[in-house]
Formats: sequence, structure tokens, C-alpha cells
Amino acid sequence: FNAIKKSLGVLPIIAEDLGVITDSVEELRDHFGFPGIKILQFGLGEDGDKKFLPHNHIKNCVVHTGSHDNETTHGFLESERHKNSGVYEWAQKYFNYYGDNLTYELIRAAYQSPANICVIPMQDILNLGNEARMNYPGRPGGNWTWRFTWNQVSNDLASWYKQMTIMFERPPVKKNENAILKIADE
Repeated sequence: FNAIKKSLGVLPIIAEDLGVITDSVEELRDHFGFPGIKILQFGLGEDGDKKFLPHNHIKNCVVHTGSHDNETTHGFLESERHKNSGVYEWAQKYFNYYGDNLTYELIRAAYQSPANICVIPMQDILNLGNEARMNYPGRPGGNWTWRFTWNQVSNDLASWYKQMTIMFERPPVKKNENAILKIADE
């Protein structure tokens, strides 16, 4: 990485520091200043890993509500609620929200996070359940087939995301090769 960084400058790399991560992996990530990933779903509940919650985020990270390898946020919350695991109730308390749409509270929390980059999967934007899940790791077929259509995005929904983007000062990604670098350097 040193030779590449010396030749190219700031590297547009995001470290997928999820799962079993050793101290040496964290040291390498930190040495090169690569942003790590924070999945909000992973922090929820009494047994959740609290480093994934927004109040523990640092600027040099990328916050996601969920990822392509796990349930949609709506699907996750509904699964936990039906299992009576306590995760759903814990999330209600954490977000101080007792209404019908806890998914959007996780999205709001992602937008509010100090993380330089915020990623919301389209399935979460549309508040879809697990019928829209992208990938089931280890399952040989049926993955990566979900698609959205523009008619799923209502004017009200687009307006809400525009408000969130403006309110929490999350600029849209510029369409050029250095966009991630510009956002990460802010």
C-alpha cells in the first residue's frame, strides 16, 4: 500500500472491517487512514456491538443501515419483533420512537452520524421487507436478482430524502472518479 499511496496519493479504499477482525487488520486500516464500515443493525439490542451505533462513530467511517449480505432493515426489525428477542423494543428506546416506521429512524440516525459517508440500500429507502433481500451468503441461487423501478419512488419519499440530505448536510456524490475522495476529505 505504501508504494501505491506514494504513486497515487490518497487511496479510494474502504476497509470492510466486519466479522472477525484482528488487531493487525485494524492497525493496517488505521495506518493507511482507510475508513471502516459501521452497520447500524449490528449495534441494536442488549447484545449488539455498540461500536456500530451512531453515537460511537468517528468521521473516518462509512455508515450503512444494513448491507447486501443481511436482511433489509425493515425485514430485520420485523423478524426481531416476531422473535420477541427484545431487539425491536431496545431499538424503540434507543431511537425514542414508538411509531410504525422504525426503519426511517435508523435511516435518520445514519444521516445524523458523524461518518463522512452514509450508505442507505435502496431496499431500506423503499422500506421493503425481506422479499427484497439482495443476497443470502452460502445460498447457491436466487441472489442478486432484486430490482427496483422508479415508480416505487414517490414524490413524498424523494422529498423526505432531499430534506434529510439538506438537513444533515450530506451532499450528493459527484459523478466523477474522485467523488469518494472529495467526500472523505471533508
